[in-house]
Amino acid sequence: MAVDVSNYKGLIFDMDGTLIDTMPSHLRAWEQTAEQFHFPFDQEWIHSMGGMPTQKVAMQLQARYHIDIDPQKVADTKTGLFAHLIEDGSIIKCTFDVLKQCYGEKKLAIGTGSNQTNAFKLLEHNGILPLVDVVVTAADVINHKPNPDTFLLAAQKLGLKPSECVVFEDTEIGRQAALAAGMDCIMVKDGQLYA
Repeated sequence: MAVDVSNYKGLIFDMDGTLIDTMPSHLRAWEQTAEQFHFPFDQEWIHSMGGMPTQKVAMQLQARYHIDIDPQKVADTKTGLFAHLIEDGSIIKCTFDVLKQCYGEKKLAIGTGSNQTNAFKLLEHNGILPLVDVVVTAADVINHKPNPDTFLLAAQKLGLKPSECVVFEDTEIGRQAALAAGMDCIMVKDGQLYA
């Protein structure tokens, strides 16, 4: 489905699962981490946490399964495993096409829950970094998705009001963050865009 973004001055894209198909790599890294730390691996639940920083997911795991793990150690392990799988992610064509079409015409930002190092590696590896004006990662905000801070900071750095921006997201947590920021949200599902 083609989406009309003509009413917006700024486009803010989530990264994982929205612009770059990294979810299989993230899930593989989580599965390997679960084996190392002996906690259950629920692929669907982990996927639903998409957009949330790794350490916060580890804290959620601790609460969900009532297990005694060090969330920082779990997060560091998962991040390290993912770093080895980083080049497995491929471009998601429907959103990348929108980004390319709007390059030079609208202000473009990335608003991701990924850590800074992995985010910049992924964006660079896929040729996206030179196309965007602003990148906001987990390191740039305290309150992550579903809180609106990631997207509000992206809009602020673009010099735009929230109402002048639209967000592209693939998770419910991300959609909640966009709506909480006062922005419209276009969802990406199975390689299609849904306004």
